[in-house]
Amino acid sequence: MSVGESIPRVDARGKTTGEALYPSDLHRPDFLHAVVVFTNQPHARLRRLDVSAARAVPGVVEVFTAADVPVNEYGLVYFDQPVFIGVEHSGRSSVPCDVSRWEADHLALVVGESLAHARRGAAAIEADWEELPVLADIDSALGSVDLLHPENGKDTNAYHHLRIRKGDSDAAWTQAEVIVEGDYEFPYQEHAYLQPEAAVSYIDEQGRVTVEIAGQWTHEDQEQIAHALDLPPDQVRVIYPAVGGAFGGREDMSLQIVMALASWRLHQRGVDRPLRAVWSREESIVGHHKRHRGRVHARLGATTEGKIVVLEAECYLDAGGYNYTSNKVLGNLHLTVSGPYEIPNARIDSYAVYTNSVPGGAFRGFGAPQGALVAETQMNKLAEVLGIDPVELRLRNLLGDHSTFITGAEMPPGVSIDEVVRAADDAARVPVELSPVSPFVTLPPNESGLRRGRGFACAFKNIGFSFGFPERCEASVELDGDDEVEKVTLFHGGAEVGQGAHTAFKQMAAAAAGVDVSAVETVYSDTAFTGDSGSASASRLTWMGGNAILGATEEALKKWNEGDRPARGHFRFTPPPTEVLDPETGAGQPNFAYGYVAEVVDLTVDVETGHIFVDRVICADDVGRPINPALIEGQVEGAIVQAHGYAITEDLVVEDGRILHPRLSAYLIPGIGDVPASVKTVLVEVPDPRGPWGARGMAEMPLVPYAAAVVAALHDATGVWFHQLPLTPSRLLAGLR
Repeated sequence: MSVGESIPRVDARGKTTGEALYPSDLHRPDFLHAVVVFTNQPHARLRRLDVSAARAVPGVVEVFTAADVPVNEYGLVYFDQPVFIGVEHSGRSSVPCDVSRWEADHLALVVGESLAHARRGAAAIEADWEELPVLADIDSALGSVDLLHPENGKDTNAYHHLRIRKGDSDAAWTQAEVIVEGDYEFPYQEHAYLQPEAAVSYIDEQGRVTVEIAGQWTHEDQEQIAHALDLPPDQVRVIYPAVGGAFGGREDMSLQIVMALASWRLHQRGVDRPLRAVWSREESIVGHHKRHRGRVHARLGATTEGKIVVLEAECYLDAGGYNYTSNKVLGNLHLTVSGPYEIPNARIDSYAVYTNSVPGGAFRGFGAPQGALVAETQMNKLAEVLGIDPVELRLRNLLGDHSTFITGAEMPPGVSIDEVVRAADDAARVPVELSPVSPFVTLPPNESGLRRGRGFACAFKNIGFSFGFPERCEASVELDGDDEVEKVTLFHGGAEVGQGAHTAFKQMAAAAAGVDVSAVETVYSDTAFTGDSGSASASRLTWMGGNAILGATEEALKKWNEGDRPARGHFRFTPPPTEVLDPETGAGQPNFAYGYVAEVVDLTVDVETGHIFVDRVICADDVGRPINPALIEGQVEGAIVQAHGYAITEDLVVEDGRILHPRLSAYLIPGIGDVPASVKTVLVEVPDPRGPWGARGMAEMPLVPYAAAVVAALHDATGVWFHQLPLTPSRLLAGLR
């Protein structure tokens, strides 16, 4: 049976030999080249735009602006962002289009015979701006009477507010014998995927506007393109070639709409040559959203026996100039700031705030890493004050089956956080191997400056979309053969963004049809042939895709048994519904499934230089039933490295709405010499009763509690609590002082 086997990834050969084609690898001899012109204005009103000189540059084919866009708006949740900033536009828009609210707003797209021609055209564009006050951060935006989006009817830049009012918090504080509190700040994080944004666009043989690009949800890309171009969705085609990483950074638009627009308009003008655009690393870092920065003030009250009685928290996320998915990320922070604990009384207020900084959006964990930093550090502080072992304190408060969640709803079945916490604690009993460390490879270790510590943290994360979203996933399966099924063809829209989804899909299709995995052929991520799979996000693709594949195969087998040859089955899987939370109390069922994780971090810190060396990470993750254990282990190790960068090395400096170092030479993602010396993956297998073959989504979970475990280990080593990330040497030394 293919499920449960560590078969090699189906894309391994192509990606290791270079045969796999990413969007920037696609070449045609008649390509035109496109360059996006950013406004370079964090907050300014466009008074005049003149592209005549750009059009007159030799080799420039056309310049596209807001005047070319039928519906000059887009957005994954709200249509709050113009496709182009422009003084005039011929179409309609629900958002004022003459104001740049972010330095990477798009001003124009220049198409040339070559890249050099297009860049010379871009340099010739003339724009006159009226500078407006730059609301650079949460405090300046909250304190300003200038509204970045007056069209939404709000009288504040804090445009989205969530509440939880559970129990009687005022009375509960009188029962709290111990109180811990803290102010926590968390930073931006750049996705830093291997492949910067790139796209190819053209009109296909069926007359459809076609974009080949890296993304996470072909059908959402299709819908947003169709909306802006005012076309029926079936006149738009989106294809994903190989995707060089995503992590949530490709959920939102980059080149999709502007490239489709250019090919569509050129076709109307009799030009049918394909277009190509490739961003530089600098354009990528400036031009796409980040993990949200923000802050939380939290108070936690408990009895001397370690039983939590009350929680209060006030949470803020910097949304940047546009919403992207900020309201959804805020929802996750809102839920996870309480941790995986049964808390009878809670008062939580969470706000998303428009600013003129880089937009925040989806990034692996989707608000949960920020929430876990707060919840788990509060728990570790409480354990210290009470003199209770941190693991024991958690075991006294963890959620279980039939527990009441922070929203007042019963937890979905299959709660396994208790088993996960115990598994991590058991694995940590094996002594850690320590090697001499030095922050300077040319100098020997200075043992007198080294301190060692251990930290523990656990977390939960939703699987699938939340808060009443109409979640779904489609799959089609075709069976071919004579007396027996000899070939299975799977059609699935789910994106392969490096996580191994296409391999897992193939294994699940083989298991569902009862054939060897070699008998399965696949068609992926092309809206012309594959149904709406939903996004490659929220740890959902294995869970949702597997259930869709099971349903489609069952339909195909029914027809096969009735004599159809070939037999084709299509299935649209719909999970249990979720609910929009009550706006006043926060009551409701926000999610249909969760994943659970616990981690132990052993580290060494050099108190003289402020450098941190992580000696060992133990990650216990409930995967339900592993579809491909080797891929799961790779997901754990990759998430740990990404979390390590978030916690320790990655410091994106943004001032007055501008990213100051849009290069990987200054933004330090972990290199091979920086990553933890050892990562031990512990697979906990408590089947999810609703998951395919009992599988759970897990790809985000190992990232979520890591920073909190590092903070706890640092406290164990130094006696100091740290409340702000990243834990760079300068910040660590300042805290020690």
